[in-house]
Amino acid sequence: MTDMQIVCPIRVAHFDELTPGQQALVTAARSATGRSYAPYSNFHVGAALLLESGEIVTGANQENAATPSSMCAERSAVYYAGAQHPGDPLRAIAIAACDESGNEVTQPISPCGACRQALLEYEKLAGAPVEVMLAGKNEIYIIPSVRSLVPLAFTEF
Repeated sequence: MTDMQIVCPIRVAHFDELTPGQQALVTAARSATGRSYAPYSNFHVGAALLLESGEIVTGANQENAATPSSMCAERSAVYYAGAQHPGDPLRAIAIAACDESGNEVTQPISPCGACRQALLEYEKLAGAPVEVMLAGKNEIYIIPSVRSLVPLAFTEF
């Protein structure tokens, strides 16, 4: 028997340390939290995608009393991008969250498992790593690829 360690590389940065393109994406994700519909959790999540063309597409979580019918911000954005911008590969995603009072969360949040798998498929379609930025109030985690978030990924599709 052997032990195995799984490591996720994360660079921690402050907003002013980001490139202008990264700042624009994080700002778009933060702004998208205001378009969330979250009357049950009061947890407002926004996502912003950068496509290869330079287009930024946003999404926000949309809740429903029938909880399985709800949609996370990340999948909301990536499915919209896939439908409206086919053939324009995903290059980066930023994710931000706020509480019911509009206060940004202190610690960065990460995508749920369903979103990680959906994003992984779009990363595979893109043919290149998709940078992931998880924005908190004071720090932003930068992960080099969606694959880094899904170490034992289902990739045989």
